[in-house]
Amino acid sequence: MAANDAEIPTVDDVRRDPAAVLARFRDESSFAFSFGDDGKPEAVLLTFDEYEDLGGLDKFAATGEPFTPDAISVQLPAIVESIRAGSFTAPILWSDSTEPAAVIMSPQQYRHLRGDDEPPAGQVDDPTTRTYNTKPLSTSRAMTLDEFAAMMGPETERVLEEIRREDDERK
Repeated sequence: MAANDAEIPTVDDVRRDPAAVLARFRDESSFAFSFGDDGKPEAVLLTFDEYEDLGGLDKFAATGEPFTPDAISVQLPAIVESIRAGSFTAPILWSDSTEPAAVIMSPQQYRHLRGDDEPPAGQVDDPTTRTYNTKPLSTSRAMTLDEFAAMMGPETERVLEEIRREDDERK
């Protein structure tokens, strides 16, 4: 299934119960997700922790105080419209307390946050569901443990020798 074939929440889905969205993000297993209308990923919602871990505070000048869930519910259509229009500049922080819990950003900002490349022109791309080629390069080769230890330096080589000596003594 292509990323744009997946069902994504609509703007109304998110604005209908922003408190439930925040509750979902308090669960440690929650991931960023895209939402938008007409099945298009027009905005990305992620936890503030992920935003912080990926260097968001250094890469983007986010809004000041977090928006409340009620304010997000009212303003979300205008936020998404500004993303569509290309006038959205700063990620939106929101929470039900004074500490940010979630961040709304454009898909382009999320790609930049993660260091992803932009999709080809005209391709609808959901950056939250991207997959990457993990096949070894044609120049890749297997390394022996000794080669790896040598690459890591003399201390690693010494530790490897100690481990081998202890293993030999146990036999």
